[in-house]
Amino acid sequence: MRALLLTVTAAFTLFSVAIVSHTGLVGFYRQLIESPAAWQTLADIGIALGLVLAWMWQDARRSGRAFWPWVPVTLALGSIGPLLYLLRRPDAGKP
Repeated sequence: MRALLLTVTAAFTLFSVAIVSHTGLVGFYRQLIESPAAWQTLADIGIALGLVLAWMWQDARRSGRAFWPWVPVTLALGSIGPLLYLLRRPDAGKP
C-alpha cells in the first residue's frame, strides 16, 4: 500500500508542479474562475476535500495525531495534503 501511495503522491505532485509551471500561479487560479464549468469543478473539489478533511479529523483524533497542520496543507495543495497525511499514518505500509 505504501508503494502505491508514494507513486500516486509523487506522480500527482509532479503533474501539479508541471501545470503550475506552465500556467503560472496566477494563471492557474484565473482558469479556475473563468467559466461555469470550472466553477462547478472547483465546488466539487471543495466538497470532496471538505469530506476528506472531516475524515482526517476523525482519524487523527482516533489515533492521537495532530490534525490542524493538515488543514492548511490540504487547502493550499488540494489532494496532495491527504495523500501526505496517509503516507504519514503509522499503518501506511500495511495492506
